[in-house]
Amino acid sequence: MEVEREPCEEPPPTMMEEEEAEAIPVAKEPPRIHRLDQSVVNRIAAGEVIQRPVSAVKELVENSLDAHSTSINVVVKDGGLKLIQVSDDGHGIRYEDLPILCERHTTSKLSEFEDLQSIKSMGFRGEALASMTYVGHVTVTTITAGQLHGYRVSYRDGVMEHEPKACAAVKGTQIMIENLFYNMTARRKTLQNSADDYPKIVDLLSRFAIHHINVNFSCRKHGAARADVHTVATSSRLDAIRSVFGVSVARNLMKIEAADDDVSSSVFEMDGFISNSNYIAKKTTMVLFINDRLVECTALKRAIEIVYAATLPKASKPFIYMSIVLPSEHVDVNIHPTKREVSLLNQEAIIEKIQSAFESKLRNSNEERTFQEQTMEPSSSGPKDTRKDSDCSPKLSGSRSQKVPVHKIVRTDSQDPAGRLHAYLQVKPQSHLGKESDLTVVRSSVRQRRNPKETADLTSIQELVSEIEGNSHSGLQDIIKYCTYIGMADDVFALLQHNTHLYLVNVVNLSKELMYQQVLCRFAHFNAIQISNPVPLKELIMLALKEEDLDQQCDENDDLKEKIAEIDWENEKSCFQGISSALANFFALHPPTLPNPSGDNFQFYKKRQSSRNPQDEGNSSNSLVDDVVIEEQIDHELLAEAENAWAQREWSIQHVLFPAVRLFFKPPTSMATDGTFVQVASLEKLYKIFERC
Repeated sequence: MEVEREPCEEPPPTMMEEEEAEAIPVAKEPPRIHRLDQSVVNRIAAGEVIQRPVSAVKELVENSLDAHSTSINVVVKDGGLKLIQVSDDGHGIRYEDLPILCERHTTSKLSEFEDLQSIKSMGFRGEALASMTYVGHVTVTTITAGQLHGYRVSYRDGVMEHEPKACAAVKGTQIMIENLFYNMTARRKTLQNSADDYPKIVDLLSRFAIHHINVNFSCRKHGAARADVHTVATSSRLDAIRSVFGVSVARNLMKIEAADDDVSSSVFEMDGFISNSNYIAKKTTMVLFINDRLVECTALKRAIEIVYAATLPKASKPFIYMSIVLPSEHVDVNIHPTKREVSLLNQEAIIEKIQSAFESKLRNSNEERTFQEQTMEPSSSGPKDTRKDSDCSPKLSGSRSQKVPVHKIVRTDSQDPAGRLHAYLQVKPQSHLGKESDLTVVRSSVRQRRNPKETADLTSIQELVSEIEGNSHSGLQDIIKYCTYIGMADDVFALLQHNTHLYLVNVVNLSKELMYQQVLCRFAHFNAIQISNPVPLKELIMLALKEEDLDQQCDENDDLKEKIAEIDWENEKSCFQGISSALANFFALHPPTLPNPSGDNFQFYKKRQSSRNPQDEGNSSNSLVDDVVIEEQIDHELLAEAENAWAQREWSIQHVLFPAVRLFFKPPTSMATDGTFVQVASLEKLYKIFERC
């Protein structure tokens, strides 16, 4: 029996089979290449040349400079989107050139490609004005020398909208761009939503103004009565920088120059102004002109920042104005659509030489720095001004808008002794130790004093003086001469800054050695004291030593007192040396006998008194120990005496000791190793450590 079978249906395709089928490429014809419409080409090119309003201003200002203008005025509305107007007093545009003025690749700057090798003008492509007409409405008003009237004409898409019309005009050319990017919706919205371009335009004009110092520049917003940039022609570039960037920048600049005429490596001349170690800003300002062309050079900027990194704090950046002049054939100006960058022949060698010049200049300038003195309430340091903090309006280094916190001010002026560490601390007012004139008198007397031209006519004194001079440490001598007094670190050590190093100095040892040297150098130059009868020096010194001893009943140190009081009267040299040492120890700035009132020592000036609880006065028989109240009272008289003594000592250290040390002191070699001078910090090493954090 045959069974009839139903025909089998084919199974559905699997997923893998479907993917393989889809992976098989379907043959398509390649897209056809066609020529773009000229208007599309022009608008694409225009968007590349005129990227934002500041780009248009740059092109127009450079055209004005090429026209030998001596005055350039810029007016801007809505960040340049509504209106950009640039007026100059240059040579103007010929009437017959107006029809092709805004066509692409029309220029008066060059005729052949080889002319680029010796080009000196800012513009050369003939694209800027044409690009502006494709993205905005351009109106040109111009007059040339000898004409009775000027001409005004409007342009759109590179061609005139009408014939030039006669009009009244002043010398030069005025170009007005309205509704910039009106036909580029995406870009216009981007610029409207972003920050206003006006600050960029102000910065651009500021950079031109400090380089082209023979040209008057002004820039203002439309409708504003006052210009945000206003400079007049000057013969001093530093004055131009001061006028544009402010006094706080100009006073912290130093001139720099470098040059090389080695044809095999590099040929260039560079001059400019760079910030010193006192300049403080959070952003690097670098104004670079190469062959009078405002450009940027990332490699050069980075090389200079590396040099500054070892000198300035990590958060601070330099101000740099630099003009480099090279042979025209060594510069390729045609590498960027907006001419913002150029290519230099032997660029690496030039950058290396400029970097070396910066490094040398900064290393030499780092030997002296200035700091801003803060006027505070009078403190225990001695006499000073009594003005309130609110009256103090310090001027800080850096850009006009930068304000540096007090704790970031680096105190480094070796010539200004008025700064001190406690000036940054808030302390309660204290009575003056003297008038302001006292400080002036003391400083004047110290500065006017000079060592006697000749020492005493004694062989022993001359030998001792010769030993001092022969044993002098030159390194410590340099530190002492050019140091800055910062303040007292504790009762014995003072903080000094020399260059970028911080030192602790033992003022007792320092003052003792200074007095010793002064006694020897002025030996026989002191006024004589007439005494009727010989004075028993040894007995007087013993009495003085015992008077200072708190425990007068203890005789354990009598042997030591005998040695201190004993002087070898038989040997002349030893005798004079002993006398000088004793006088030096007497006049040295030892800490006062009373403890320093600051810190934990304040407890010394508190009196403890016990008193009975008033409620228990009538019940004395039942009073307990717990009813006794311990009261602490401050001995104000003793405290005032201590504060006065310590303040007088610190005042003398700052205003008497260190000025005298700078003039007369010859530090012995032993002070470099006996702990009198101890280096505690080096800014260069600290910055490297902080940068790792």
